[in-house]
Amino acid sequence: MGRFRRRMFEEYAHEFSTDENYNIAYRKVKRIKGFYSHLKVYIIVNAIIIISSLNRPYIGDHFEVRGFNNWEIYSTAFYWGIALAIHAFSVFGRDLFFSDNWEQKKIQKYMEKEAQNKNKWE
Repeated sequence: MGRFRRRMFEEYAHEFSTDENYNIAYRKVKRIKGFYSHLKVYIIVNAIIIISSLNRPYIGDHFEVRGFNNWEIYSTAFYWGIALAIHAFSVFGRDLFFSDNWEQKKIQKYMEKEAQNKNKWE
C-alpha cells in the first residue's frame, strides 16, 4: 500500500471499516483497475510482438518482409485476447453489453420515436 493510501486508510478506517457499501465499491474498483492494467499490458506486449515481427534484418541479399499474413505473429494476441475477454466479462458481468434496465430504456426510446412520428402528420 502506498504512503498516501495508507495515511488515508488510517485516517478514515473507523468510518469505512463497518460500511459494507464502501467495501463492495472498493473491491469493484480494484477489479476494474486490475482489468485496465491487464488491457494495458496486452496492448503494449502485442504491439511490440507485431511490430518486431513485421520486418526482419537483412538475410543475404534481400530484406525479408513477413507481412500481415503469418499466423505465428498473431496467435499470442488471439489467445491472450480470449483470456482478456473472459477477464472483462468476469469484471463487468452482463453490464458489459446490456445494463439491467437496457430493455426498458430501449422500449421507451422506440415508444417516444413512434409517438413523434404519429404526431408529425397530425
